[in-house]
Amino acid sequence: MRYNEVMTYRVGTSFFKRTIRDVPLDTQTVLMRADYNVPLGPDGQISDDLRIRASLPTIRYLLERGCKVVIISHLGRPVGRDSSLSLEPVAARLAKLLRRDVRFVNDCIGDRVYQAVKRAPKASVLVLENLRFYAQEEADDPQFARQITEATKARYFVQDGFGVVHRAHASTHAITLYIPSVAGFLLEKEYMTITTAMQAPKRPLVAVLGGAKVSDKIGVIERFVSIADTIIMGGAMANTLLAYKGLSMGASKVESDQNTLLDRVYAAARKKVGDRVDDFIVLPTDVAVATSLDPHMERRIVDVQELHPADSALDIGDASIEQMVSVINTAQTVIWNGTLGYAEMPTFAHGSARLALELAEHPRIMSIIGGGDTADFVLKWDGHHGESFSHVSTGGGASLELMAGAKLPGIESLLDAPR
Repeated sequence: MRYNEVMTYRVGTSFFKRTIRDVPLDTQTVLMRADYNVPLGPDGQISDDLRIRASLPTIRYLLERGCKVVIISHLGRPVGRDSSLSLEPVAARLAKLLRRDVRFVNDCIGDRVYQAVKRAPKASVLVLENLRFYAQEEADDPQFARQITEATKARYFVQDGFGVVHRAHASTHAITLYIPSVAGFLLEKEYMTITTAMQAPKRPLVAVLGGAKVSDKIGVIERFVSIADTIIMGGAMANTLLAYKGLSMGASKVESDQNTLLDRVYAAARKKVGDRVDDFIVLPTDVAVATSLDPHMERRIVDVQELHPADSALDIGDASIEQMVSVINTAQTVIWNGTLGYAEMPTFAHGSARLALELAEHPRIMSIIGGGDTADFVLKWDGHHGESFSHVSTGGGASLELMAGAKLPGIESLLDAPR
């Protein structure tokens, strides 16, 4: 199982915060923040349960120690109470994965929660209702955080929701002011895997960056300029860089206001590699285009210098795919964040699918998949719950900010590890 490679990869390093191994939590009531913001299908059913499965090691560890485990999370962006975004289906899926009863409580504060937790036996699991049914959650409201701790009477708080730790919310920051707070296994694993790959990678390190906007990822781009051996660009981000270099991108999505930032990126790249900058930041030489997003549109491959005014570049082309593969085959570590085309449509998912295949077929490569859309794509492509890759992150924004070297409020507020 590729998970074991990740654990081996980070031996010799240590996490800078206390974890559930470091506190006497046996038989205690433990409040656990998970990230159960799972994707839902048109029928309202869970379409991928990666984030639920990723929380299982922490939950099982707590249950083995007789803890009463009270789980809080959010789902979606409700405005007030919204039954379509209840966590009750998540509790049902968790019960199936754990193969044991999971109690669901349809609130996260108040007497109903207090009574449910009080009556629950040791070594049991409760899931509370969606935190974002209360506006105070995203406002990092201390009183709301206090209400949660008072209702649950928890002795410890365990932060295991990596996907939310880049936000200072009541359940990631304010709550740590009222209860001793430590990291769970998923949070520790995510942090250590990503930071180790950024700070001490097996080389060559290849970064593959895609997605829609350069402006969303400028911090990560600049970080990779300083640490990567090669950067491969795809998606609409590549359109922006090609336009910056003077190419006409037709009707393609392009950010025209990023020249100052890109001047800085290319200046740093030239300082690092001199006149080899185009071999260091690898852009597509051809692209797959269409004149609309009609799913029946033909995929046409054109050279990047030959787009017509009505053409939109929606994927990297065949020659660019082969160029990418040749670079990937030299790598020891690949960090991938952002699909390489409009991957929601199979016609324009060729580049992303080929990259996923190369990583899956070469287990010697430490492959780290950034969260968000990239994780969603590889999980649908893989068919093995992501186990074809070394690490599929459960956090989109959190993994991006961690890669960029930012401090994450939900981690910084935990108890420091003993020196």
